[in-house]
This record gives sequence, structure tokens and C-alpha cells, in this order.
Amino acid sequence: MTLTTRVLVLPGWQDSGPDHWQSRWERAHGFVRVQQDNWMTPRRGDWLARLDEALLAEPAPVLLAAHSLGCQLVAAWAAHSRHAARVAGALLVAPPDTEREDTPGAIAGAWRRIERGRLPFAATVVASGDDPYCAIERAREMAGHWGARFVEVGVRGHVNADSGLGDWPEGLALLRALEIP
Repeated sequence: MTLTTRVLVLPGWQDSGPDHWQSRWERAHGFVRVQQDNWMTPRRGDWLARLDEALLAEPAPVLLAAHSLGCQLVAAWAAHSRHAARVAGALLVAPPDTEREDTPGAIAGAWRRIERGRLPFAATVVASGDDPYCAIERAREMAGHWGARFVEVGVRGHVNADSGLGDWPEGLALLRALEIP
């Protein structure tokens, strides 16, 4: 399945390893990973600025393929950036509930508050029924706030490399559905 729209990959906290579906998509389809300066201690303002820079370096429109904290990045970025019109759509996979008390200290301070504004572009939130970082009800609630379609993928953990997704063609089909014809 080929996409004609450029895709920016937005990993979450600690980046995505070589077996993660995001890394596999990069290798197979030429998608571009937005590189952050600090994957271990993600500073919100730095991550927002880096997404703006990466987006401006690409011809519009683009699609965003976000995982975990990358989903919170998209919501926070869209609420503040003047460049949101450059985005055709976003696939938001396994958004973490950063408002939980057990949120790791490296992300709790800067990312505690979840942006609840409606996204100015089409979006699909994908969540698992047993994600250790977000209850399915909270993921559904985030999708509602963001004005996003909600897709539950069953019992898939954090929808990452440990979930056994491989190249995850179902996820790619969800991303493809966001592409402007």
C-alpha cells in the first residue's frame, strides 16, 4: 500500500526501537522520523518546536503517525502552532494518560496536562484494551475531545514492538484512510 502524502513519524518517550511498527514503516515506506534532542527527558517546548521545524521542512500536506507520548505531542502542538493547516491527518496510537498519578517522573511535569481541544485536521485514535499506560475509557475520552475517530484493536498492550504487530498493515490502512485523495 503506497501513500502519496509525506508521513512524519512521531515516536514517544524513549523513541521507538528497530522492531516497532513506526521503525518498520520508515524502512519500508520512506517515512521521516521527527528526531528529538532528548528522548529520555522530553521537554515539551523543545518537542513542540522540533515538530514545527520538521513540518516546515516538508511539502504540505503531511500525515502524522504518532505513538504514545507522540500523541500528546500532536494534541499540544495543534493547540499552539500556526502551521496546523499543513497537516492532512494524524494517526494517534496508544495515547498515554499522562494525568495518572503513576506517570513516570521524566514526563510527568512537562506533560501532565492533556490538551483537550479539537484537532484542526482529521485524526484516528487507536487504543488497546489492556494498555498499561492508559485505560481504554480514557483513550476513548481523549479521542472525543480531539474530535477523532476511535478504533479499539483488542488486547495489544501498548501497541508497540512487544505487541507482535510486525509491519502492522491494519495500522497502515488506518493511516491511508486519512490521506487526502
